[in-house]
Amino acid sequence: MALQALVSSFPQPQAPGLLPKWLLLVSSMAVFNTLQNFATLKLTQRIYNNVPPASVTALQARTFGVWTLTSAVVRAYAAYHIHDKTIYDMTLFTFLIAFGHFTSELLIFRTATINPAVLSPCIVATTSLVWMFQQYDYYVQA
Repeated sequence: MALQALVSSFPQPQAPGLLPKWLLLVSSMAVFNTLQNFATLKLTQRIYNNVPPASVTALQARTFGVWTLTSAVVRAYAAYHIHDKTIYDMTLFTFLIAFGHFTSELLIFRTATINPAVLSPCIVATTSLVWMFQQYDYYVQA
Protein backbone atom coordinates (compact mmCIF):
# COMPACT_ATOMS: atom_id res chain seq x y z
CA MET A 1 0.00 0.00 0.00
CA ALA A 2 2.85 2.40 0.71
CA LEU A 3 4.19 1.91 -2.81
CA GLN A 4 0.74 2.58 -4.27
CA ALA A 5 0.47 5.77 -2.19
CA LEU A 6 3.91 6.84 -3.37
CA VAL A 7 3.04 6.27 -7.03
CA SER A 8 -0.34 8.01 -6.73
CA SER A 9 1.32 11.05 -5.18
CA PHE A 10 3.27 11.68 -8.40
CA PRO A 11 1.57 13.50 -11.26
CA GLN A 12 0.44 10.90 -13.77
CA PRO A 13 2.22 10.77 -17.12
CA GLN A 14 0.23 12.58 -19.81
CA ALA A 15 1.12 10.32 -22.74
CA PRO A 16 -1.61 7.88 -23.78
CA GLY A 17 -1.47 4.18 -23.03
CA LEU A 18 -0.32 2.12 -20.08
CA LEU A 19 3.40 1.99 -20.88
CA PRO A 20 4.22 5.38 -19.30
CA LYS A 21 2.33 4.37 -16.15
CA TRP A 22 4.13 1.03 -16.11
CA LEU A 23 7.49 2.82 -16.34
CA LEU A 24 6.54 5.03 -13.39
CA LEU A 25 5.47 1.99 -11.36
CA VAL A 26 8.66 0.07 -12.17
CA SER A 27 10.69 3.15 -11.29
CA SER A 28 8.93 3.45 -7.93
CA MET A 29 9.61 -0.20 -7.16
CA ALA A 30 13.27 0.35 -8.04
CA VAL A 31 13.47 3.18 -5.51
CA PHE A 32 12.19 0.77 -2.84
CA ASN A 33 14.80 -1.77 -3.96
CA THR A 34 17.50 0.90 -3.72
CA LEU A 35 16.52 1.74 -0.14
CA GLN A 36 16.52 -1.91 0.91
CA ASN A 37 19.98 -2.36 -0.62
CA PHE A 38 21.27 0.39 1.65
CA ALA A 39 19.38 -0.87 4.72
CA THR A 40 19.88 -4.63 4.70
CA LEU A 41 21.50 -7.50 2.84
CA LYS A 42 18.59 -9.90 3.29
CA LEU A 43 16.78 -9.29 0.00
CA THR A 44 20.02 -9.10 -1.99
CA GLN A 45 21.13 -12.41 -0.47
CA ARG A 46 17.88 -13.93 -1.73
CA ILE A 47 18.84 -13.01 -5.29
CA TYR A 48 22.42 -14.26 -5.03
CA ASN A 49 21.40 -17.38 -3.13
CA ASN A 50 23.93 -19.80 -4.63
CA VAL A 51 26.94 -18.31 -2.84
CA PRO A 52 27.74 -18.16 0.86
CA PRO A 53 25.77 -15.28 2.46
CA ALA A 54 29.05 -13.62 3.48
CA SER A 55 29.89 -13.24 -0.22
CA VAL A 56 27.07 -10.73 -0.60
CA THR A 57 28.74 -7.71 0.97
CA ALA A 58 27.37 -4.34 2.01
CA LEU A 59 29.59 -2.70 -0.63
CA GLN A 60 28.16 -4.93 -3.36
CA ALA A 61 24.60 -4.23 -2.17
CA ARG A 62 25.17 -0.47 -2.14
CA THR A 63 26.70 -0.59 -5.64
CA PHE A 64 23.71 -2.60 -6.82
CA GLY A 65 21.47 -0.02 -5.13
CA VAL A 66 23.13 2.88 -6.94
CA TRP A 67 22.70 1.10 -10.29
CA THR A 68 19.05 0.44 -9.42
CA LEU A 69 18.51 4.10 -8.51
CA THR A 70 20.10 5.19 -11.79
CA SER A 71 17.72 2.91 -13.67
CA ALA A 72 14.80 4.28 -11.65
CA VAL A 73 15.66 7.86 -12.63
CA VAL A 74 15.94 6.99 -16.32
CA ARG A 75 12.66 5.03 -16.27
CA ALA A 76 10.79 7.76 -14.37
CA TYR A 77 12.04 10.37 -16.82
CA ALA A 78 10.87 8.15 -19.69
CA ALA A 79 7.40 7.90 -18.14
CA TYR A 80 7.01 11.66 -18.62
CA HIS A 81 9.06 12.05 -21.85
CA ILE A 82 8.22 8.82 -23.65
CA HIS A 83 8.17 10.45 -27.09
CA ASP A 84 11.85 11.41 -26.81
CA LYS A 85 13.82 8.87 -28.87
CA THR A 86 16.99 9.23 -26.81
CA ILE A 87 15.33 8.64 -23.46
CA TYR A 88 13.21 5.83 -24.91
CA ASP A 89 16.35 4.11 -26.18
CA MET A 90 18.18 4.65 -22.89
CA THR A 91 15.25 3.15 -21.01
CA LEU A 92 15.27 0.11 -23.29
CA PHE A 93 18.94 -0.34 -22.46
CA THR A 94 18.27 -0.22 -18.70
CA PHE A 95 15.97 -3.21 -19.10
CA LEU A 96 18.39 -4.98 -21.43
CA ILE A 97 21.25 -4.51 -18.96
CA ALA A 98 19.09 -5.76 -16.08
CA PHE A 99 18.02 -8.80 -18.10
CA GLY A 100 21.65 -9.49 -19.07
CA HIS A 101 22.83 -9.17 -15.48
CA PHE A 102 20.27 -11.49 -13.94
CA THR A 103 20.50 -14.01 -16.78
CA SER A 104 24.28 -14.12 -16.54
CA GLU A 105 24.12 -14.59 -12.76
CA LEU A 106 21.74 -17.53 -13.34
CA LEU A 107 23.37 -19.17 -16.35
CA ILE A 108 27.02 -18.11 -16.50
CA PHE A 109 28.27 -17.17 -13.04
CA ARG A 110 25.73 -19.36 -11.22
CA THR A 111 25.55 -17.08 -8.19
CA ALA A 112 21.76 -17.36 -8.29
CA THR A 113 19.28 -20.15 -8.70
CA ILE A 114 15.77 -19.83 -10.00
CA ASN A 115 13.66 -18.35 -7.20
CA PRO A 116 11.11 -15.53 -6.87
CA ALA A 117 13.79 -12.95 -5.98
CA VAL A 118 15.63 -13.44 -9.27
CA LEU A 119 12.62 -14.30 -11.42
CA SER A 120 10.83 -11.07 -10.57
CA PRO A 121 13.41 -8.71 -12.14
CA CYS A 122 13.80 -11.09 -15.10
CA ILE A 123 10.06 -11.02 -15.74
CA VAL A 124 9.87 -7.23 -15.36
CA ALA A 125 12.84 -6.73 -17.69
CA THR A 126 11.54 -9.17 -20.31
CA THR A 127 7.99 -7.81 -20.20
CA SER A 128 9.23 -4.24 -20.41
CA LEU A 129 11.62 -4.97 -23.27
CA VAL A 130 8.97 -6.74 -25.36
CA TRP A 131 6.39 -4.05 -24.60
CA MET A 132 8.75 -1.19 -25.41
CA PHE A 133 9.90 -2.82 -28.67
CA GLN A 134 6.29 -3.41 -29.71
CA GLN A 135 5.30 0.19 -28.92
CA TYR A 136 8.44 1.88 -30.29
CA ASP A 137 6.86 3.34 -33.42
CA TYR A 138 3.75 4.42 -31.48
CA TYR A 139 5.68 6.50 -28.95
CA VAL A 140 8.79 7.52 -30.88
CA GLN A 141 8.18 9.73 -33.86
CA ALA A 142 11.68 9.78 -35.36
